[in-house]
Amino acid sequence: MKVLMSEKKNMNTLVSRFRGYYPVVIDVETGGFNAKTDGLLEIAAITLKMDKDGWLAIDETLHFHVDPFEGANLEPAALAFTGIDPTNPLRGAVSEYDALHAIFKVVRKGIKNTDCNRAIIVAHNANFDHSFVMNAAERASLKRNPFHPFATFDTAALSGLVFGQTILAKACSTAGIPFDGKQAHGALYDTNRTALLFCEIVNKWKKMGGWPLVEETQQP
Repeated sequence: MKVLMSEKKNMNTLVSRFRGYYPVVIDVETGGFNAKTDGLLEIAAITLKMDKDGWLAIDETLHFHVDPFEGANLEPAALAFTGIDPTNPLRGAVSEYDALHAIFKVVRKGIKNTDCNRAIIVAHNANFDHSFVMNAAERASLKRNPFHPFATFDTAALSGLVFGQTILAKACSTAGIPFDGKQAHGALYDTNRTALLFCEIVNKWKKMGGWPLVEETQQP
């Protein structure tokens, strides 16, 4: 087999840059650490867009307070940490089904509009958020889950590599992104900061000339 070098690949589209994946930044606030037994209380999702020059930026934002599913465990320590009162009627909480159905609808539209194949969750310590989304979707019997069943982009790992920091607040500070500790641990704020951080990492790599210079093709 002879390996030929083709011209530089165009990486200025989401579909090319992320190998067909449509990145969606997500953060959840919960009643504990166990995605199977503990309640999902808040979720935010931010879609991303890429301009014609290949720069990544925030696109659309969705945010929901969520009613814990029937029988959900709510750890007092977790509620104290997030400051969430699940019984407060002013939260305007919706069911897991309604929250995820709305998010999935927007994500599927984004996948179609960008010619991507599937969505992928971007999150800080992504396994946590991914597991809660997947378990909530299963409980709600939602069909056509647009997200990859196990793959994620974890900004904690990426920030450790790029900025030498794995804590969201410290990674943002190092990256020059303002971070207000008083607003932290709310899904909407944390998702926004994580989205800005992910965009900064991707765009920083581009500024450093980090695109693949060639694409290998094989010929018999």
